[in-house]
Amino acid sequence: MCRLKKLLMGCDVAESGELPYKNIKVHRLMCLELKKFIQRIMHIFSDIESARPRCTSGIEPFCSLHTAMDKAKLLIQYCSESSKFYLVITSNKIQLRFERVRNALELCLSQIENVVPPSLAAKICGIIHDLKNAKFLLEPSEDEAGKVVLDLLRNDISASCSINQLELEALQLAALRLNITSPLDFLKEKRSIKGLLDKVGDTDPTKSKVLKYLLYLLKKYGELVWRHETESILGQHEKPDCQFIKIKPQVKSVLDKAQVDDFSTLEPPEEFKCPFSMRLMYDPVVIASGKTFERVWIEKWFNEGHTTCPKTHMRLDNLWLTPNIAMKGLISKWCLKNGVTVSEPPRQPKPAFLSSRKTSSSLSVASFGSSIDDLCLQTSPMSHRSSDTDCSLDSPNRKIKNKFSCGLSRMKADSLSCQSSTNRHASALASLSKLALRPWGSQCDAVENVKKQLNENDRFCHFSSSYVNPLINFLKDAHDLGDVKAQKDGAEVLLEILSFGRVEIPPLHEDEVCVLVSFLDSEITENVLAIIEVLSGHEDSKSEFVASGILPSILKVLDTDISEFHELAIKILCNLSCDSEIVYHIEYLDCIPKLVRLLEDPILARYCIKIIKVLCTSEETITVVAETSICISHIAKLLEIGTKDEQEDIVDILFSLCNEHAEYCQLAMTESIVPALVDISVNGNSRGQVTALELLLLLECHKEGNASQCSKPDTALNLENSCDSATHRKDNKTSSKSFGFLGRKISRFLHANH
Repeated sequence: MCRLKKLLMGCDVAESGELPYKNIKVHRLMCLELKKFIQRIMHIFSDIESARPRCTSGIEPFCSLHTAMDKAKLLIQYCSESSKFYLVITSNKIQLRFERVRNALELCLSQIENVVPPSLAAKICGIIHDLKNAKFLLEPSEDEAGKVVLDLLRNDISASCSINQLELEALQLAALRLNITSPLDFLKEKRSIKGLLDKVGDTDPTKSKVLKYLLYLLKKYGELVWRHETESILGQHEKPDCQFIKIKPQVKSVLDKAQVDDFSTLEPPEEFKCPFSMRLMYDPVVIASGKTFERVWIEKWFNEGHTTCPKTHMRLDNLWLTPNIAMKGLISKWCLKNGVTVSEPPRQPKPAFLSSRKTSSSLSVASFGSSIDDLCLQTSPMSHRSSDTDCSLDSPNRKIKNKFSCGLSRMKADSLSCQSSTNRHASALASLSKLALRPWGSQCDAVENVKKQLNENDRFCHFSSSYVNPLINFLKDAHDLGDVKAQKDGAEVLLEILSFGRVEIPPLHEDEVCVLVSFLDSEITENVLAIIEVLSGHEDSKSEFVASGILPSILKVLDTDISEFHELAIKILCNLSCDSEIVYHIEYLDCIPKLVRLLEDPILARYCIKIIKVLCTSEETITVVAETSICISHIAKLLEIGTKDEQEDIVDILFSLCNEHAEYCQLAMTESIVPALVDISVNGNSRGQVTALELLLLLECHKEGNASQCSKPDTALNLENSCDSATHRKDNKTSSKSFGFLGRKISRFLHANH
């Protein structure tokens, strides 16, 4: 079994079972369907190898089949390692990926079918037939979870430290459907999202915003959800004979379906009672732990200096009280059914269990009374006799009463102050959309006011895309008037709004882009570069940026000595170079020498390599890169120490140099580049492995004087890249008899170069 099989396949038949099929998080049906075809193809793979399809029409499909198999396995691995929430909200794209992999496998097998013996062709034909009829279906529970989270994203709810019922409902329902119910489940999910964020970096702003919002939801509500689910399970085990409703204020549909039998007894469900007084709650509120209490009692608890939940004894992130409207509705329904009226609790309550408590810093919920005689109920004569319950309380002494009154006043004052602050934020932000209607002095005051409030706290601010254009016009006026302070304030506010996670960037006109470009040589250059960097990542604005003449200005920034400017400028160029129409403009600005100089910076190198790779589609750029000796030396160094994605881009650049220009092959045949290519062909990412192999073969052909017969197999390289997060295992132990002649060629080539 030859060594090259390891390079081509990455795993053998025996190892195919090592894929994490048992750990598939989401899209299990699609993964199992694809797994079935992977195994069937692996079973006949040795037969295909034995057929030795050495002709071009056999080699290219075989390489393509290897790539397609890799993509299939990596797609399954992605569904096993990625975030469940992100997988379900991108389920349509994932489904398309499965179909593309299916189509790629079908295409490769169809081409191989024509160059193998009839008996093997018959087996391949059967697999092709089944591939055509394969269905990749979404599971209903995952589809429902995805729709719930997507609806939440579309609502564009602003960040807040208070509990938002809509967010809580959506997260609980989605978590339930995705079987995320324990602390470990939530921890794994947060780690998965953080991993995706690290991989995305600055390359995909939209994906980054979505991931940050999902992480925000998990951090804010995760503990509430898993504690609620855990208690529900424990409650079912502890009380198997009781069918009381387990209150889930997060899921309204559950509340609406409450059975009549649950309200058929005078004994109210435990969830309707306050854990302090064990009486029906008159004004139920939810605290940060997710537990519900009577407002008066929990206010008294907080006023006494406690910062923990009296039921879970865990420290609270905040002391906010959120009305539990769903709970109140259920209590009202139960009272109406049983003819019971809930009386308002005393404003200075002091139950018996508190009177004996002197120095204890916590309350034992287990010690609370639970008898129906302790309930302060008034029953209607139509259904029950009037209750003779004695609900009198010991009168508290004056000191405790005064202390409680003062504490309650402070609580109300703090609540009103916070509400007032939130209203001020909203009012100040709303003024931005009508800046042009104000006198200049008033405009400056409004922008400065927003800036100050953002510096204090931006969590309560609901940003809107309607603020962007007025702020750019404000900057234009500030520039015309020479008002430097207004320029700084306007730029800071605009950058803060654009940097906010879920603001949709509005389309910009050419004159608005020109305003930003005019600040590239001013006192606010860094902020303006950061603004342009955000805007340049959006397709709608790229053509306007080019039309404004921004490219020469950005390249001029690269000539400065300020490194902070360099990173922003190179990111802007990288964003703009993704557009094929803009690349044409960049080619003629003689930017390669500037980019080569920046290759020495490890932070900037990855962006420079991406730009050079895109520019290498033109003959002029290829010539400049090839004739710049320092460029090749930097590329060789990065090929050894760069990340796998960087290595892939560099191999593409080298292939562009050598594929159409045999005279440049000698540049790549160095002692540092060739060993690095061999290493990438084994340990690189999927596309990097294939391209590295092709480049090695191309260089071998050049040595033998047959470069014209070696061409890039398009099918192998044009297959859709699979998920970014997947990488090859470095410990693959594979061997093969097929393509032995290629392995021998590479061995001779390496031997000759050493």
